[in-house]
Amino acid sequence: MLLLRRAASAAALLVTVLPVTIASPAHADADAASACRPPASVPLDAEQSRLADARTTALIERGGLGDFVRRFPAALCTTRNPAETGRLLDAWGEALWQASVRRAQGQRPGGDLAPGDDRPLYWARLGMTAALARWQPEFTVDRAALRARFEDASRGLTGNAFRTAPGVRRIFISGFDPFGLDAEIRRANPSGSAALQLNGRRVTLADGSPAEIRAVVLPVRYADFDAGMVERAFTPHLTAGPAAADIITTVSQGYPGIFTLEDWAGRARSADPYPDNARALSGGTREHPVTAPGLGPGPEFIRTTLPTGAVTAAVQTPYPVLLNSDVTEIPAGGTAPVDRTDGPTPGSRAVAGGGGGYLSNEVAYRSNRLRAELAPHLPGGHLHTPVLTGLPADPQALTGPEFERNESAITAEVRAVLEHAAVRR
Repeated sequence: MLLLRRAASAAALLVTVLPVTIASPAHADADAASACRPPASVPLDAEQSRLADARTTALIERGGLGDFVRRFPAALCTTRNPAETGRLLDAWGEALWQASVRRAQGQRPGGDLAPGDDRPLYWARLGMTAALARWQPEFTVDRAALRARFEDASRGLTGNAFRTAPGVRRIFISGFDPFGLDAEIRRANPSGSAALQLNGRRVTLADGSPAEIRAVVLPVRYADFDAGMVERAFTPHLTAGPAAADIITTVSQGYPGIFTLEDWAGRARSADPYPDNARALSGGTREHPVTAPGLGPGPEFIRTTLPTGAVTAAVQTPYPVLLNSDVTEIPAGGTAPVDRTDGPTPGSRAVAGGGGGYLSNEVAYRSNRLRAELAPHLPGGHLHTPVLTGLPADPQALTGPEFERNESAITAEVRAVLEHAAVRR
């Protein structure tokens, strides 16, 4: 498993209408009086700069989300003050999220990509944040705060509550954006696809009881984790009230050909020199791990409380589901990292959990540190999906039958895992 982890880390080294919720308000009228100066010629960030590749526009258009990107600049120019702008960004972000969920679940026509494809949402969001960066209002704004509002809304962190129904189990999961895009800009992320396809779904658990799934899709950016996005996403579902979940699990793309339930999440970042989507490094390596900024107090390693035995006994096709107990630690009194296949030893310092020292490990640690603090009785853990393969050899071909079959199969098995993990015990 350690070899698999290292191999995976190296491999990682238009016709549509806008939803009524944003088409009807006066802000969305492109003919309204403009409150903008001419768009600024500003440098885009590293992630937005990839929009220069024409294939990203094709993914947006073929996903039926092109109108969001086209109409958003005019909508921004109708706002008259920061408060109005914030409300508009909330509305457009939630509308983009809901449109993407409906599309993933076959409820919204538009484009010829497979419904479950997560890439149109990713690239449309970036196109809209690039427009926000270029926007030149005639009043002063906190651009970073506005982007954060839009990011949260367009990722399912707002306006995405469970429907209240007695006797229905509540499952909360997170997925991730595509990553490794400098090597292959066409990449998707099956965890993000699963989040979109499963968000809001009513499912029947293995014991015959009903459950509802809610999901978010998180960025592959250290800065957003430093700013508390994981905690913002999970806290409402770990505190008493209508948003409370009965089980949580984070999901990310992992190893070729297998699912893994990660036994341990480590406190450290240690993935450098592999960058995030913004081409930023964590500052932590295998030899010199670091603790993430803003991380609350907690142990070096946190163990899953998901019913791993029940899941691995029941779900094994089309991909095997394995429990991964690998960790990398610096033993108590030592200075060099040691790989272990049987979990951490007392007093050791974390270097990597089963999922490595990158953001998939960190989302597991952050969410389950919070779970242990706020709702220790809840099951929680991390699921790694297989690597999504099947892109055509032609670099201009954005999708293909094998790619789409694999994406659908992974989502179906994520659902099966959740249907066994969420049974009341």
